[in-house]
Amino acid sequence: MENNTSLQQQLLEAGVHFGHLKKKWNPKMLPYIFAEKKGIHIIDLNRTVECLQETAAAMKQIARSGKKILFVGTKKQAKDIVNECARRVNMPFVTERWLGGMLTNFNTVRKSVKKMQSIEKMLGDGSFDSITKKERLTLTRDKEKMEKVLGGIAQLGRVPAALFIVDIGHEHIALAEAKRLGITTFGLVDTNCDPNKVDFAIPANDDATKSIAILANYLTAAIAEGLAERQAAKEEETEDMTDDEKERKAARMEAEAQAEGGRGGRGRGPGGPGAGGGGGQRRRSPSGGSRGPGGGRR
Repeated sequence: MENNTSLQQQLLEAGVHFGHLKKKWNPKMLPYIFAEKKGIHIIDLNRTVECLQETAAAMKQIARSGKKILFVGTKKQAKDIVNECARRVNMPFVTERWLGGMLTNFNTVRKSVKKMQSIEKMLGDGSFDSITKKERLTLTRDKEKMEKVLGGIAQLGRVPAALFIVDIGHEHIALAEAKRLGITTFGLVDTNCDPNKVDFAIPANDDATKSIAILANYLTAAIAEGLAERQAAKEEETEDMTDDEKERKAARMEAEAQAEGGRGGRGRGPGGPGAGGGGGQRRRSPSGGSRGPGGGRR
């Protein structure tokens, strides 16, 4: 309870409770509005804390499962904050401009990313030394333009599992694409927006830099906890697997020592690898099949 009180005090100091003018409000935000003061709606911080903690728990779970959360914040107040928070937890982000079809036409966007990366690689290894200065300059400018828009999603190999959006009204295209694909959405929702448009709405002031910063940092900390727990679980699994492998190796060595004088094992040798190869083919078939639906999420 004390933690909630201190968090609520921090949110109050950051101005998270300031909404829009009454004439601009969305009636669906009524459950999250505490009062009206001088024509401005005041957001109920008790509801903000509840929604923030619920969102943080969901984001932590997604990060723990190893899936990606795409941070989206292209408005001036949010750009630097979203960029910094996403980089801190190694998550993809969009802070310059949302390209139409970035999710619904993901394969085409990936081609642009690969083109950007290939130009960057060729400029670095000297492959373009033979071209003219003007051509080199043109390629460099093209790469810089693409990097500005696509740099944040360069390492995103597939459609993300979730989107975290700052101002769902401003990022309505990103939200529409996510909903069309059934992607989980988290968003900061001010009093002029519809909270039902996102799966996890956080009623808050989405125009003030301090407000965006405190909420984004809180959620980023939750993601970092999820990633840390995932890493710890991986290390435990690796330790267990190593012990099992040691036991198997010891059993094999004992079997080889007992059969050391016999030559019959050589005749069976080719059969062993043959059987192993067949097993390998069986294992590849299901994995290839499992990737089929993933690729078909366009």
